[in-house]
Amino acid sequence: MRKRPLILVSPSVEAKGTEFDDMSLSLSQRYERALLGVGLLPWPVLSLSSREELAACVHQADGVLLTGGEDVHPVLYDQKMPQRLRKKCILTPDGGARDLRELMLVDEVFRQRKPLLAICRGHQILNVALGGTLIADIPTQLPAALNHRRMDRRSAKVHDVSLTPGGLLAKITGKRVLGVNSTHHQAVGRLAGILAVAGRSADGVIESMQLKPAAARLLPFLLSVQFHPERLADRHPEHRAIFAAFAKACAAKQKK
Repeated sequence: MRKRPLILVSPSVEAKGTEFDDMSLSLSQRYERALLGVGLLPWPVLSLSSREELAACVHQADGVLLTGGEDVHPVLYDQKMPQRLRKKCILTPDGGARDLRELMLVDEVFRQRKPLLAICRGHQILNVALGGTLIADIPTQLPAALNHRRMDRRSAKVHDVSLTPGGLLAKITGKRVLGVNSTHHQAVGRLAGILAVAGRSADGVIESMQLKPAAARLLPFLLSVQFHPERLADRHPEHRAIFAAFAKACAAKQKK
């Protein structure tokens, strides 16, 4: 019996006292279902803080998934951010430990050349890790933008994303326009140098990224999305296809 590819998952963090008297892991079951549904085994890792430990975990994994959650700390991408914007940021309850862990994790993914799928906050921290910036609050900085924080319809399509012709997400889904859900108030600002846009909403917000063609050799697979395909995959084949493409890349990596 062939071993299922093992996927290192970086989850959200719950504050002390939410259930226990220390930090605890928080991960929607929908991520687990989406990964299991395409033959992958999820492996959530929460509290590792040393580079050596993270490197060992990435080495054991066949792919890495960065999930959603609270905002990336603004000091990591805009140290001169005005206080009015800083107040809009909903930070992790661990004092930024998740931010630093995921920055190291992205670095290890590139060093060890493992497939990477990044969702929502993961899409944002990936851009920051590679040298890009974020829009700290869409309603404040882009007042004419769509309402991207549709918490009332977390598992429903609420707006369209125009996919880059010939881009990775267009190839995976077979679509030119993709209906997506939307539960975020931040977005990618200045794109990191090695990344390219794979999809945008009508207001210009970057909804998906991939490696530029010149950088494609750096990883066997990299796709980031601002929306939550794990909440749609059970009903919409084009969103399940995102996880299936990730699974294919992880299985190929496993054989090497």
